Amino acid sequence: MLDLNSLQLVQALAHSGSFTAAAERLGCTKTKISLQIKTLEQQLGVALFRRTTRQVSLTAAGEQLVAQCLPLFDQLQLELQQLQHPDTALSGKLVLTAPEDYANQILLPVLLEFSQQHPALQIELRSSDQVRDLVREGIDLAIRGGWLRDSSLKAHKLGNFDQWLVATPQYLAQHAPIKQPEDLSSHSLIAFNQLRTPLHWSMRKADQLAELQFHSRFTVSSTASIQALLLNHAGLGILTDYTAQPLIATGQLVHLLPDWHLPAGGIYAVYPPGPHRPLKVRRFVELLQQRLQR
Repeated sequence: MLDLNSLQLVQALAHSGSFTAAAERLGCTKTKISLQIKTLEQQLGVALFRRTTRQVSLTAAGEQLVAQCLPLFDQLQLELQQLQHPDTALSGKLVLTAPEDYANQILLPVLLEFSQQHPALQIELRSSDQVRDLVREGIDLAIRGGWLRDSSLKAHKLGNFDQWLVATPQYLAQHAPIKQPEDLSSHSLIAFNQLRTPLHWSMRKADQLAELQFHSRFTVSSTASIQALLLNHAGLGILTDYTAQPLIATGQLVHLLPDWHLPAGGIYAVYPPGPHRPLKVRRFVELLQQRLQR
């Protein structure tokens, strides 16, 4: 078994560049550091340091250990401290991404509450309807809606949402009435190109099924653009229930064919690959779930 305490010695020696400086930093003897580093190298089967009479420098294996393993060791220490002192405020940085409409309608109030609970924690929200690369972009957590594709990422379902077909009263006053799904064929849909089939939809009412093939004058890549075009009377659009509800309540939009239902979607917390989920991520997801249950 490896003695993980040896990693502290590797860290100190890598930063200090000499056994003397590392010993002063840790408050122990040079001999102790030298023996433990040597034992660790024997256990790993690789040399971690090049030793000369004047200085100590990392080998390629040592650089790999410092770059890939020591951050995990630091995180482990932080997690253990949090376990011992659960009321300790979180610190560091939490980077997350979410669709624009979900971020604005649902996520921001929860993030504000989380920030107030942990004022030492920096929060970076990258709201985007594009699917971001969590590993390459260093993102701790993604909130995604819809239907997840097969992936090496880990996902946890937080809830569901409905999709509503909507338009403005002004648009409806100037176009053919919509009383049945068949009436939609003469109308233009504002298409969302992040979907697999943005112009093909199914609607259900009890045991009835209607397969719809829309045409489109506008195709956009963000829900914010759909909403803006809708409010400018450009056509029909499909919005999530949480986005459409306040606009319907104020009379800006009308829910079309409310007895007919579009496919519901899921809201997921998506994590980078690997078994480890930092405490800051776990705590935020717990808070988000509590607020969603309300």
